[in-house]
Amino acid sequence: MSDRKEIAKKEDKSIEKTRALRSAIPTVDIYENDDEILLHADMPGVKKEDISVNIDNGTLSLSGVRRFDNKGVSKWEEFSDVEYVRSFSVPQSIDVEQVEAELKDGVLKLHLPKSEVAKPKMIEIKTV
Repeated sequence: MSDRKEIAKKEDKSIEKTRALRSAIPTVDIYENDDEILLHADMPGVKKEDISVNIDNGTLSLSGVRRFDNKGVSKWEEFSDVEYVRSFSVPQSIDVEQVEAELKDGVLKLHLPKSEVAKPKMIEIKTV
C-alpha cells in the first residue's frame, strides 16, 4: 500500500575516493659566483628516491613527489600528497658532467659548475 520511492540515493561509503596529485612550485634561491651556480629548492617531505633532476638543451627540470602514508579514515586533511615541479633556463656553459645534487632537511642543493671556458679570466697587460 505504500508507493514511496527513494528520492535521494544514499552514498556508498565503501567506495574509495581517488584524487589527483596536487602540483606545487618549490621556492628556490639561486646564487652565482665565478665557479658555479648554486640552486637551493625547498621540497619538504620529499625522499631522495622520489626526486628527479634533468638538464637537457639548456633547461633544468626539477620534480619530486611527497607522499603520506595515511592510516585510517581521514577526518580533516591539510597535508596531502603533492608533486613539486619547476624548470629553469640554464646557460650552455654549465659543465653537465660535474653537476652535483644533495638533499638535506627538505632542501635540494644543486651545484652547477661552470665549464673552464665560461669562467672569467684575468688578462695580463704587458708593457712594450
